[in-house]
Amino acid sequence: MPVAEPTAAVPLTWQPPAGALWSGRWVDGKSSIPVHDPEDGSFLGEVTDAGAAEVDEAVTGVAKAIAAGESWPAWRRREALDAAAQLILDRRELLTEVISREGCKTVREADSEVSRAAETLRLSAQQGGFLTGETLPFSDTPRGHDRLGWYTREPVGVVAAITPFNDPLNLVAHKMGPALIAGNGIVLKPAEATPLTALAFAQILLDAGVPADRFAVVPGTGSSAGRALVGHPLVDLVSFTGGYRTGNEVARTAGAKKTLMELGGNNAVLVLADADRELAARAVVAGAFGVAGQNCLSVQRVFVDARIAIPFTEDVVKATEALTVGSKADPRTDVGPLVNEREARRVEEWVREARDNGAEMLAGGRRDGAFHWPTVLSGVPADAMLMTDEVFGPVLTIEPFDTVDEAIARANNTPYGLQAGVFTAGLDTALDVAERLRVGAVMVNDSSDFRIDAMPFGGPGRSGVGREGVRYAVEAMTEPKIIAVRRRRE
Repeated sequence: MPVAEPTAAVPLTWQPPAGALWSGRWVDGKSSIPVHDPEDGSFLGEVTDAGAAEVDEAVTGVAKAIAAGESWPAWRRREALDAAAQLILDRRELLTEVISREGCKTVREADSEVSRAAETLRLSAQQGGFLTGETLPFSDTPRGHDRLGWYTREPVGVVAAITPFNDPLNLVAHKMGPALIAGNGIVLKPAEATPLTALAFAQILLDAGVPADRFAVVPGTGSSAGRALVGHPLVDLVSFTGGYRTGNEVARTAGAKKTLMELGGNNAVLVLADADRELAARAVVAGAFGVAGQNCLSVQRVFVDARIAIPFTEDVVKATEALTVGSKADPRTDVGPLVNEREARRVEEWVREARDNGAEMLAGGRRDGAFHWPTVLSGVPADAMLMTDEVFGPVLTIEPFDTVDEAIARANNTPYGLQAGVFTAGLDTALDVAERLRVGAVMVNDSSDFRIDAMPFGGPGRSGVGREGVRYAVEAMTEPKIIAVRRRRE
């Protein structure tokens, strides 16, 4: 595989005014967390390491703003989010730098995320016109005589949001946009690895006219800031994106609160005998190794009809070996580092486990610090970690099948169910496979790694609770409120 040369570390162009934002102002907490570039370990800046008392101040401030603050009508919310969407595009260069430097995305991937985040805010702004209810059929029962009524959708109150490192701008937008357009307040704890992007986003919201007391950003650890935020008695809904194990901790800590959680996937792609083989190979490689596989939608398991398995696998291996691994700053780079060396070592251990139990490595397998080269394996045992759990790294398994029924059964043999893909020329076959796959979304003639931000997003099993996607998050972050009137007749 080609290797891009490393570039010399340079200081980050942008720094936040302070390490956190709460109670309507930029503040520095009592302690701080350093932020480093995972590629070379260079120091980028520091942010607040919020503790329980600071989280309490942030949540209480947002709750007070909602309860006693000035009205912020829907039309003003819509205008502010539209303005924020434009500011994201205006500050594309700055945001691309911050996303790529503190995270794991190449500059091309970071630039693409900027566009996605602007679209997410635009879609959020549009939902201001759909915060409607409907009349209720009181006349349909004798007990409803002389009554009329309707319901409206009202904000839940204070939303606690916790976001991961792999999409540090767009997933923040997916929490903040729906929460704010619905009229809520929101307190965000960004991933420990990528807090600077969230603070840059906060500055954009302020510049766009979002009231400073309506939201807060409290960087910190999950065990301290995250736990305090999720368990705070003034929080009405928790929106969390992350891993299944952490999701269980979030649920336990939140208690009897509304939750909205996307918890990952172990996504399968089925390639049938009549598929466009070259199209499928290209899509699988792109879907498996984008963001170094650190994507909940990444292709992890491929099941291919035995009749085309050999040429298809050769196509995938050839395309994988053509990928350029190296510096995120180099526009030629296809695959950058994992979020840290610890995660790269974990991926390396999962690959070693599969090989020790009989798997054949067809490409990759190399690790250097936080970099793990795109890896393709076959003959992976069904009980190996690579088959049962979410690898969240640049590893792809390819296994042949004899019948479509067998492929569907093997694809469903996981506790996750986020998305899947199927490649076939037959429409009826595609619809049959899609109906039988136990996932939240099936992409026909595309990989599992496809999403538009208007889609309902989530899946059964370990993949989460509820659905994200702008419209569906707005629904989750609002509640129906009924008004019933008894008419007085002379």
